[in-house]
Amino acid sequence: MTNKALTVPEVALGTWAWGDSGTAGEGYFGSQLSEAGLREVVDKAQSNGFTLWDTAVVYGMGRSETVLAQALKGYDRGEYQLSTKFTPQVAGDGADPVADMLEQSLERMNTDYVDLLWIHNPADVARWTPLLIPLLRSGAVKHVGVSNHNLEQIALADEILGEAGFRVAAVQNHFSLLHRGSERAGILEHCRKIDVPFFSYMVLEQGALTGRYSPANPLPEGSNRAAAYNGILPRLQALTDRMAAVGGERGASAADVATAWAIAKGTTPIVGVTKAGYIDGLVRARGIELADEEIVELEALADAAGVDTRGWWEQEM
Repeated sequence: MTNKALTVPEVALGTWAWGDSGTAGEGYFGSQLSEAGLREVVDKAQSNGFTLWDTAVVYGMGRSETVLAQALKGYDRGEYQLSTKFTPQVAGDGADPVADMLEQSLERMNTDYVDLLWIHNPADVARWTPLLIPLLRSGAVKHVGVSNHNLEQIALADEILGEAGFRVAAVQNHFSLLHRGSERAGILEHCRKIDVPFFSYMVLEQGALTGRYSPANPLPEGSNRAAAYNGILPRLQALTDRMAAVGGERGASAADVATAWAIAKGTTPIVGVTKAGYIDGLVRARGIELADEEIVELEALADAAGVDTRGWWEQEM
């Protein structure tokens, strides 16, 4: 059984956007990234204690893993943690698709183990979860997490792993001011009770909650996130204005407040970073203590916006 506890940072670093090609229309984010720029991101993050990097095979179909490995080159493997995902929807038809996909990930990331391997989506919990057990035993996977799973699916995965002496070590779901399904479904409370960390992704809603975008300054045209969010930006104005005001009182931004809110809810936010300057915001966010009344006010404004940001890949929790 794994005897070394998962080290959980205050904020994890997301590399979804690192899988973009950089060409408009060919990536979710419409990012313009460079090798030198991402190396600068890594150096600044590592020096500030942000050392857990979250990626996935399907982020650019391996491109994110490859780019991340290049950016981390020169760092000792013990200086950072790698988190990647097995996605059932793109599994091959070999005898052991989980091991096959992991082997490819390890090769792209130039490592012989991952600190955290997630089952990305709960296509068939009973089918895929047992295939993780040999990988845990071999040491190729140090910990297993489940992403986009509901309470029943989390419990089933934990039961299957438990029979072999392991456990679900972490849960990762979409969780933001605009999307609190995991809280309402009791998943956050469940994680607290069994002492399992909950990683929240899309806390900034792909930039819509950063305060940088508005009807007059929409998200980059040609990207999928523009199609998903530009139409609802007018309904978010009251919320993002208040977030900016709360942040302004602390020398911080609306984005910092969104991240600080996720931390205050007892979660570990996974924040996408494409520029070194974003690390400064994470430093500020982890130092912000929101008052209870501020949290209540922000959540009320988010509810009043009346938007649904559940992704096409997500089930109702």
